[in-house]
Amino acid sequence: MTTGTTNERASGQAEHPTPPDVTPVIRAVAMPADTNPAGDIFGGWLMSQMDLAAGSVAARRARTRCATVTVEGMTFLSPVYVGDEVSLYANLVSEGRTSMRIKVEAWRRYREEEAVNKVTEAIFTFVALGKDRRPTPLPQANTGDRVK
Repeated sequence: MTTGTTNERASGQAEHPTPPDVTPVIRAVAMPADTNPAGDIFGGWLMSQMDLAAGSVAARRARTRCATVTVEGMTFLSPVYVGDEVSLYANLVSEGRTSMRIKVEAWRRYREEEAVNKVTEAIFTFVALGKDRRPTPLPQANTGDRVK
């Protein structure tokens, strides 16, 4: 007999009970307008939520406008369904002169349950932009600039 939750059985993924021990950058509820023809949430919707979370971290660090340059290693581990709460955790992994690499993890929670499981993760690279919309150096880092 299976003892997993409805979500675990539906997704085929074992529950992962430990999302990052920080406040999510974004929490969103997946809505019917975000679905594909099969009724699951579009991967593109999830990726856009992740880009927003990474962009928030990038803008706080750079203290200026930032643009997404690349997304690395996105693998969808399980689907997101209408009504699921999606929590997005993001942290600065590394930085260069004008760019930042930000890891984002997406976790889902079925509305009526407390159990969560990781949906996907990826590394987003952003570049800081000046008023001329060209790459600009990051300001000197202060320990308070780091978003965890």
